[in-house]
Amino acid sequence: MPDRTGKAVENTHALDAFISARCEIDAMLERLMRFSADQFALNPDEVHRGHVGRLAYYASLLRQITDSAFDEVEQAG
Repeated sequence: MPDRTGKAVENTHALDAFISARCEIDAMLERLMRFSADQFALNPDEVHRGHVGRLAYYASLLRQITDSAFDEVEQAG
């Protein structure tokens, strides 16, 4: 008869780790949303090209995450 207790414990540990990672991601996303709603802590009248570059960098990092999450990596043509 197979040992199901070990498998159940392993699944419980995996689920706990999954939920923990998901909560961490949710917290980071909420923080980013608040930062965005606050105009990334910038006065719109003082935005310069350096801010644009920094925001484009943030977008590129998030694009890497979403491309990976949704399996949408561009194919080199």
